[in-house]
Amino acid sequence: MRIGLIYDTFDRYPWRDDDPPDADAEYEPAETVDTLAAAVEHLGHTPVRVGPASDLRDRLHRGLTLDAAINIAEGAHSRNREAYAPILLEMAGIPCLGSDALTLSLTLDKAWTKDLVAAAGVPTPSYRTYDGAEAIDTADLPPFPLFVKPRHEGTSKGITPDSRVENVEALRAAVDRVTTTYAQDALVERFVSGGGEFTVAVVGHDPPEALPVLQRGVEPASGIGVHALEHRGSPAAEQEWDYELGGTLDATLEETLQAHTLRLFDHLECRDFARADFRVDADGQPWFLEVNPLPTFAPDDTFAIIAELMGRDYIDYLAEIFQRGLGRLTGTDAAPGAGND
Repeated sequence: MRIGLIYDTFDRYPWRDDDPPDADAEYEPAETVDTLAAAVEHLGHTPVRVGPASDLRDRLHRGLTLDAAINIAEGAHSRNREAYAPILLEMAGIPCLGSDALTLSLTLDKAWTKDLVAAAGVPTPSYRTYDGAEAIDTADLPPFPLFVKPRHEGTSKGITPDSRVENVEALRAAVDRVTTTYAQDALVERFVSGGGEFTVAVVGHDPPEALPVLQRGVEPASGIGVHALEHRGSPAAEQEWDYELGGTLDATLEETLQAHTLRLFDHLECRDFARADFRVDADGQPWFLEVNPLPTFAPDDTFAIIAELMGRDYIDYLAEIFQRGLGRLTGTDAAPGAGND
């Protein structure tokens, strides 16, 4: 099989003069693309490195043929940006691993996602959205402390130490920063603390499988996840941050987090792979934060860490994940093939 790889790398971000400094944080290093290609080759197929959705569009116009595709392209400058590649592939009749365009666009909207997840019975902190600081109604706020972030971003974009706010004055400043810098609504939700932060990955289908839960370090003073403060382009990225776990992961909590993630994975119609983030309060209650059905497969991130914990070679494990996705697309076990040029 000829399997297209659709991706955005840091060197291809289409910068504009008014872009925030962390605009390319969701893009990938070249090592991630090499890892995808190695996993495809491990299955006996031929990886075809396509690049961004714009390159996919141009190459399809010139007659590119693919048997399937693996898409991790994030796009840029639109709340529909993650749907660009899946829509082009769908129009060209090329099956694609991962979630479809509708799920990707919907889950990029943190407010809509929280509404749907709550409807599925998964607890999520109460929230408000504002298009500017002047829109804040101080009589209609969740209890402080609150957390402020862009409505349509991922990879912790827009999060700084000032994202946690303790009063109305700080809230107005944080909302103004987000709406001005990122040209979109700010989402404001109750800040959950006391029991730690966790991420849960899911792979497969019919049924999907929740992987071992990973606990994230949090910065002691603010309680914000250190990974969020250190993301690419963040003004806080170069600082040396202390961290603590902020809670304990036991078997009961892990089972609950996995069950919540499988429920929302199904309710949002995710496919093949995704990752969900939770925080736990001082009473041990987990609260859903957000889900990413377009996760990174970087060789130093979530899926690689899980492979290491399971004692698996990462390329071999990633190939297994992709093979399960190919099996869904083809209605077979997607056994390794000879590949072709």
